[in-house]
This record gives sequence, C-alpha cells and structure tokens, in this order.
Amino acid sequence: LEKEAAVAQERGVTPHAFMVEAIAAATAVAEQRAAFIAEALAAQAQMIDTGKGFDADEVHAWLRARAAGKPARKPRLKSWRG
Repeated sequence: LEKEAAVAQERGVTPHAFMVEAIAAATAVAEQRAAFIAEALAAQAQMIDTGKGFDADEVHAWLRARAAGKPARKPRLKSWRG
C-alpha cells in the first residue's frame, strides 16, 4: 500500500479518501457496464420482436464516415426475416 499512500499524498488526500474515490470510480464503471448490457439486451429483444435490424456493414461504414467528419446517411432498418 506504499504506492497508494504516495499517490494519495501527491493528490493531497488521505489514503482513505483515495480508496473511497477508487471505489466510487469502480462503482461508476460497473453501473455504466450494467446499463450498456441492459440496453443491448433490450435492443436484441426489440430486434427479435420486430424482425428488423441494421446491416452491420452499413453501420460500420456510417461510423467510419462520421469519425472522419464526412457526411453520411444513417443506415435504415431492414427486415431480416425471410
């Protein structure tokens, strides 16, 4: 725990406060992950219920264009059921 105490001292907080901050940060990450998973499961359920989804290649191309700052049309929902 010497490293942790040194970092806490550099930050001007007690080791206990440093640990509390670390626990709070880990909690926030866990909550974000849980929300992401819940959103993904809801999207999957909606896709199964409606039979519609987005083509992965179109989504990836859209994301690449957006990341490059280029205009791009959003992918459209498609029926994937035969």
